[in-house]
Amino acid sequence: MDSIWLSGAEWLAVLRVGLGLWWLESWRHKDKKDWFAQGSGIAWAGDIAARHKWHAVRSGYDTVVRPRPRVMAYVVVYAELALGLGLVAGFLTPVALVCGLLLNLVYFVLMIHDWAEQGQNAMMALISLVALGAVSWETWSLDNALGLFT
Repeated sequence: MDSIWLSGAEWLAVLRVGLGLWWLESWRHKDKKDWFAQGSGIAWAGDIAARHKWHAVRSGYDTVVRPRPRVMAYVVVYAELALGLGLVAGFLTPVALVCGLLLNLVYFVLMIHDWAEQGQNAMMALISLVALGAVSWETWSLDNALGLFT
């Protein structure tokens, strides 16, 4: 594989780190006080789920999220932080990539009618898939330094 400035493996590490920074930005811009104290993020998602055209989305939300809004707010916010830190540092990278891919797919399905959100979720999912398939943790990562996933 020919590349400019960096090796192909290094470019994949750049892509992985960029995805991690994207997750960190998703975490950073959330108003944690509103998410945790008022439950704004989960309420917003609940409103979307309640109007969703797919019964599976409505019933899934009602079964998993609605009974525990406070816990789910913490799960979402800190999952985004953990994904960002893991991908930037390259620690437990394959786990972070799979979990990030799954979280983006959940967001994608929930927000199926919000085209502004769809582009972000589709691109983040695609980057996760490419970084996973290309073993992006072999370069510039704690996983590589610690001999994990070799």
